[in-house]
Amino acid sequence: MAAVAGPQTPQRQLPGGFINTPAPAPSIFAPQAAQLRQNQQTPAPTNNNAAQSCAPQLSPVDRAARTINETLRQEQNFPELEKYVVQGMSGEYEIPTNPAWLPYQKLRMYDLPTSIIEQANQTVGGLQMGVMPGLSHCWAVMDNCLYMWDYTVNNPELIGYEENPHPITAVKLVKPKPGVFVKEITHVIVVATSDTMLLLGVSTQTTQTGAKTVALYNTRMWIHTKGLNVRQIEASNKTGRIFFLDAGSEDIYEFQYQQEEGWFRGKCARICHTSSGYDFMPPPMKAVSSLFVSSQGHKRLQRLVLDDTRDLLYTLSDTSEIKVWLVKDQIKLGLFRGLGSLLQNLGHFTGPTDLLYGRDVRLIDLSVITATEGDAQNPPSSMQVLHVRFPPKDPNANAQQQQQQSGSTAMTPYSGSQQGSTDTSSRALSPTDSAYRLPPGYFMAFQPQNMQQGRRERVFCAAPDFARLKNAQQGSSNVSSGFVEFGQWIDLPSGHSTVALVTPDFAATSTPVGYGNEMAVQFDRPSAEIAIMTADGVQTIRRRRLVDVFASMMRYASTDEEGRDGDIKRFVRTYGRGETAATALAVACGQGMDVTSEARVTAITDPDVAEGARKAFIDHGGKPEYNANAVVDRNAEPIDSVRPSPRHEGLALYISRLVRSIWITCIMRVEIQPGVPPTLAPTVELEKLRSVQRDLNTLSDFLNRNKPFIEGLAGPQALGRPSTRQEEIALHGEHRAMNSLVQLINSIVEGISFVLVLFDERLEDILAVLPEDSRRKARDLTFEQLFISAPGRELAKELVKAIVNRNIANGSNVDTVAEALRRRCGSFCSADDVVIFKAQEQVKRASEAGGQSETGRVLLNESQRLFQKVAGSLTGEHMIWAVSQYLGMSFYAGAVQLCLVVAQERDRARRAATWLRDGSPEGDTRKTDFEKRKFCYDLVFASIEALERETDAAALQNADGQSTLAARRRSEAYDIIDSSSDTVFQTCLYDWYTSKGHANKLLEVRTPYVLDYLTRRSATDRAHADLLWRYHAHNNDFLAAAATQLELAKGGFPLRLEERIGYLSRARTNASTRSSSSTSALLDGGRQNKQQLLREISDLLDVATLQDDILQRMKSDPRLTGQRRAIVLETLESSQGILDVGELFNQFSDQAGYHDINLCIFRVADHRNPADVERSWEDLIRSEHNRALAEKGGPEPWERIGVKVQEMGRKLDLDEAIFPVRTLVRQLEVYSLEAHERAPPANWAVEVLMACGVPAAGVLAELEQLFYANGAPFVGQRAKRVLAGGMVEVCRRWVGESERAGERVVCGSEEGAGMVRDCLGSLLRGSRDLDDRGRREAEEVVRVIEGVR
Repeated sequence: MAAVAGPQTPQRQLPGGFINTPAPAPSIFAPQAAQLRQNQQTPAPTNNNAAQSCAPQLSPVDRAARTINETLRQEQNFPELEKYVVQGMSGEYEIPTNPAWLPYQKLRMYDLPTSIIEQANQTVGGLQMGVMPGLSHCWAVMDNCLYMWDYTVNNPELIGYEENPHPITAVKLVKPKPGVFVKEITHVIVVATSDTMLLLGVSTQTTQTGAKTVALYNTRMWIHTKGLNVRQIEASNKTGRIFFLDAGSEDIYEFQYQQEEGWFRGKCARICHTSSGYDFMPPPMKAVSSLFVSSQGHKRLQRLVLDDTRDLLYTLSDTSEIKVWLVKDQIKLGLFRGLGSLLQNLGHFTGPTDLLYGRDVRLIDLSVITATEGDAQNPPSSMQVLHVRFPPKDPNANAQQQQQQSGSTAMTPYSGSQQGSTDTSSRALSPTDSAYRLPPGYFMAFQPQNMQQGRRERVFCAAPDFARLKNAQQGSSNVSSGFVEFGQWIDLPSGHSTVALVTPDFAATSTPVGYGNEMAVQFDRPSAEIAIMTADGVQTIRRRRLVDVFASMMRYASTDEEGRDGDIKRFVRTYGRGETAATALAVACGQGMDVTSEARVTAITDPDVAEGARKAFIDHGGKPEYNANAVVDRNAEPIDSVRPSPRHEGLALYISRLVRSIWITCIMRVEIQPGVPPTLAPTVELEKLRSVQRDLNTLSDFLNRNKPFIEGLAGPQALGRPSTRQEEIALHGEHRAMNSLVQLINSIVEGISFVLVLFDERLEDILAVLPEDSRRKARDLTFEQLFISAPGRELAKELVKAIVNRNIANGSNVDTVAEALRRRCGSFCSADDVVIFKAQEQVKRASEAGGQSETGRVLLNESQRLFQKVAGSLTGEHMIWAVSQYLGMSFYAGAVQLCLVVAQERDRARRAATWLRDGSPEGDTRKTDFEKRKFCYDLVFASIEALERETDAAALQNADGQSTLAARRRSEAYDIIDSSSDTVFQTCLYDWYTSKGHANKLLEVRTPYVLDYLTRRSATDRAHADLLWRYHAHNNDFLAAAATQLELAKGGFPLRLEERIGYLSRARTNASTRSSSSTSALLDGGRQNKQQLLREISDLLDVATLQDDILQRMKSDPRLTGQRRAIVLETLESSQGILDVGELFNQFSDQAGYHDINLCIFRVADHRNPADVERSWEDLIRSEHNRALAEKGGPEPWERIGVKVQEMGRKLDLDEAIFPVRTLVRQLEVYSLEAHERAPPANWAVEVLMACGVPAAGVLAELEQLFYANGAPFVGQRAKRVLAGGMVEVCRRWVGESERAGERVVCGSEEGAGMVRDCLGSLLRGSRDLDDRGRREAEEVVRVIEGVR
């Protein structure tokens, strides 16, 4: 049997794969590959389902966003300072010889203004200068004068303060306390003189060229400092508090200032926090006291440093003692340590070295590592040296001498892996005048001029290789092994005075973790720029980014054999392929910067550099990996186990670094200013957004141009490259990952375009037209949500529509606005959106033309056509707006038709109809489809209400009998409504009619849906059931109405018994009425004719009547009380409907002793047992007798019994079985014979029965039977006379009625007359059977009979 070869392309789609593309050319691995494909394509069905349920597929943009988020998380995990600056020592430096690798660049030298030089030549007390980076200004002090100028411009204008009469000793630019000065005062200059310390207010304005102009204001805030030599001033940027030192003591002072004067002090005060008693002594007394106090060993503070992040203050004395102060309302000493104490614990890891233990070693400066950069205990409890960083190796030192010095001790210092490269005796930085450390680790050590070596003043600049630290973190557990600094020497034109960071303080994150990640912010923030104030001017130095180093490496390749390719390989070994790919990609996209000969920072755009970076990105980007043995979940797709290449990592790194500042940032913020309504402003500057967009567009262009050469983007031609199935899967995974990032780039670019469009409008007006929930979401919307999330993009579309609607309202052309939106952010403005905008414009034009005019109607019809064309894209807001506009112009038919079309488009599968047909189950997904339709139907109902309001107030016919315009509108709308074949709509319409109290309208509707609707609804709703039988009756189908009423009476609706009887009564009437419609289809259960239905109704009505009789009897029965009464009455009245006759007899009437009702039940149930009937009559007579005796003042017992018998005769229709004359004659005569306190009158039994309508012949026959039977108790003369008297009375009444009736024959017939004559003749022949009265009456009757004959 021939084997079937596996298909060459996968049958199941792989996400991101090349679907329907040619397979690779056959190779020697073809059989194995085919087998792998076969195994891949035919898994067990259960595994497929499990895989699909456990691993939901992500969209390309979501997948890319997940990659970006993971990349940003890794960037934030950059090691904190304590991870690489560990306890011990280090001294690894790389002093590059290739200028491409230098960590800094000399940027520009700003010379001193000529006027400053001329003024300095005339000064007496010398010249002090410094930099104010916050203002881009320099300052110079000459005797008692302060001058400032903008050092960044040519021929700057001098700003002077010459009102001070005393020599100035110190100047400091600080941020003031909040609320003390007006808002225009952004900074304060603290000026210390030999007599006073004063505050100058500073206000700044930015010119059109970007330069800052400064104005000084005298705040008239000052304190006395006479007797103090103030050389250093520090201020808190957080609180605005100002501290200063006296150069001749250890005292710490504070310049306190406030807006208003207090009770016990003015606006300003000088506070000494360290020796308060001595501070209040006047200067002459201090001078005298100094004569008696020895100056030997007197300490002086030479450095004051503030740490706002921990509220600490550090001081350094001239004896190298460090003190830590806790800054509160009053500063308090926390701890202190001298240099000797600090060096005691260093010997075990540094060994003896003159650099630390020499006699001339002292501390010259302090630099604070803030809490955001390094995590340390606060407040501190101890002070110790954690790490010692030695200078670089001295190139002038003898190598042999260095070796002897390093081996001169028997103790081997412990310094980990850094021991071999650390020179603990290097004098490379000796002597050092001053040193500075700037975050996140920039170090600068200044050396004075050396005339012997012919060397000018210079500065050693070093910076950690942060990229190497990051690579060490990813590849090794020992992060400190990557702590290497790049260093370089920079010559200065003259001696320096101050160093300041011109750019904002560096901070990649606000926490120690990730703080020093320079690579993450190299495209997001300007490179660090440092200003050095020298005697000749301001020398600026720029920190070079990694991307600048790579770009220079491409420009200045090494001169060794490997050249540029060797540089790239060394870069890869040092920083990893992912970082290399990201950096090369950035350079290829023009991110590299360099300083030109004109001292300007410009982008490197050399074609050779860009080509080298492009090749580095393509050739050194690595390959994706797929290891089938590493797959743990057998149900997972193989492509999910592919690890993308470092090239993909580099692309993700570059994208994340471009968007990191906006990714999780809200798009807008609320600005609140006093006296002004809140306004909305962009959270990110629009120019920053444009910059990010330009960079992403450049990246997108680069990827598109190089798509054929980039693995993963090459397209179908790349399928010919893999030789194994593993490589093919890896390539699929790489393509999916790369393609996802490309799509994300496009999404971000369009998202930024949308934001720019959004802020071109007045945002407050745009948000004002949105619903409250949408306004809240818009204010909280982040860039990430806008770029990737479906809710974010839907909200953006909503905003776009609001923009278009606002422009339309302002008179703009919709085509122009929509085309501009599609061009700038097409995904937020689709083709359907354009059609919607055009339809809205037609509506607006119709409103301007007048909805009643012919032109207006044409425009409305056109707008309806356009709306219906894109009915599936219309949102709820669109529908509400369109319908409201249509109703305002009386376009009711259009509003109804549009809503019905949209409802159909929203549920094209008609799932809502099946949901209704299945009983509307809760929790069913089809309910959502019904809700979509219901929204449209509600708008139809609103249209109907508006139509009714208008037409109710208007006449429907004019004087000529023709229909008015209102009538035609009404007819048009209702024609559309009634002709709709939407069963769901008809159902909702009829429900709405019912809920609004317009159910009677259904009786007039002539559609086939009404009957089906009412029939379906009647099963669950009584009102609809009532409406159903009324609908049948209205259409003359009375038999169907009767059937419906019968079902209502029998059904399970919570009806009262009287209501059920009412339904049955009406049903019997309807069933008895001639019907003109065929109802055979409406009658179920085999009832096919009118007689059967009428019989069923009558029988049920009889039972219901009996139940009502029992109910009424129970209500008045005093024996029924308590909870039992409520249960019984509830059962009979409403809870269980109409009960069975057997249940009525057994559970209620028989137990309660309602014998008359029992007899009625016998008749209804056709129960003809004589014994039961006779017993019931006997019990009835006895109970009536006893009830009469119990009721005082009531009728006599015999009267009550007579009435009850007559009543039962009428109820039972003298039924022979239930109203047996023989039984009643006997029992009534027996009752007459019984001894009673008040005996019945003579012939009482005969009168009762004949009053019931019992024929005289029947009564007479029964009396004769009793008379001649001689049965007990009818024995004896008394009993015989009673019976004889009764017979005479019957005959008398019979003959009398016959005479009154004028019958031709007495008693109606000869047989009757003969029966009377024979009976009376027999009685007259007896001598004792009749009394005298009876005998006379009998004789009279006989004479009447005989006389007539």
